[in-house]
Amino acid sequence: MKANTGDEIISKTGVKGIVEKVNENSVIINITENHSQQEFEGNKTVVAHKNYKILNIH
Repeated sequence: MKANTGDEIISKTGVKGIVEKVNENSVIINITENHSQQEFEGNKTVVAHKNYKILNIH
C-alpha cells in the first residue's frame, strides 16, 4: 500500500516522518524522528515505496 500526503511513515532504517509528496517510486518526507546514524539536510529525505511502513493514515 502506498502512502498519501500527510500520512506518517517509518522507514526500514528507523527514520519516521510525515509524507510531503508522493512520487511514482518513492515519497518525500519531513523527518519527525531519526533513529538512524544518518544526518539529513533540510530535515527531509526520499524513501522508496518498498522501504517504509505506514503508521498513521491522514
